[in-house]
Amino acid sequence: MPRVREIERLRAEHAALVTLSGFLMVMVMAPQRPRATELASVRGMLRDTLVRHLKCEDWALYPRLRAAGDHRLKQLAQEFVDEMGHLAGDFMSYDTRWTAEAVEADWSGFCEETTGILDAMAMRMEREDRDLYPAAERIALAEAERVETRRSRRDAA
Repeated sequence: MPRVREIERLRAEHAALVTLSGFLMVMVMAPQRPRATELASVRGMLRDTLVRHLKCEDWALYPRLRAAGDHRLKQLAQEFVDEMGHLAGDFMSYDTRWTAEAVEADWSGFCEETTGILDAMAMRMEREDRDLYPAAERIALAEAERVETRRSRRDAA
């Protein structure tokens, strides 16, 4: 059941990303700008967690699901790639563009773009949690049951 554990880990990362996104959203919605060091710290934790998470999904999970034997799961994974596969690149462009100097020079622009990228992340995570992960878990559990049944039959013979 390694895929089930993988989905559990990805869900835990979603929880961490929701928390970090919340911290960043509080900062950009506050009436006063946060200290640059606090903003950099939260952005760094969010970036590190998100990049690691998206690499696991985009480079490992999605390709594996698209190669799975279940047609519905293949189709669902492909839909996610088509609709939201650009998030990693979008985030990296955002993160590169918004240096400390750029944030200082255009705080309102930074806040607006931050809200947009956080909304896109939230939408992707919500849809993965609601649609993709449960389907992947059902397939993984069914595969594990088939393997266990074959093992039991082999051991009984």
